[in-house]
Amino acid sequence: MKRVHLIISGDVQGVGFRAWTLRNSKTKSCTGWVKNRDDGTVEVIAEGTRTELEEFIAHCQHGPEVAWVERVVVNWLDATGEFDRFEVLY
Repeated sequence: MKRVHLIISGDVQGVGFRAWTLRNSKTKSCTGWVKNRDDGTVEVIAEGTRTELEEFIAHCQHGPEVAWVERVVVNWLDATGEFDRFEVLY
């Protein structure tokens, strides 16, 4: 199991990105969270297998249809196992 920390920039707030990411996480069996940041970016912490997370990241690089993803900063970490589901933080 691995953990990934993502910072997603572009037109990613107010376009359903968090809800879309939540749905995407369930198709990949990932756990963790997604939230909007004050600087206009979206932050994600996700845990799963490396393959699941690579697919998850690929989806985040495109986002929902109405979003425009300019950049995804990816930081790979060791999983902690602290999550039992994926959720949207407010």
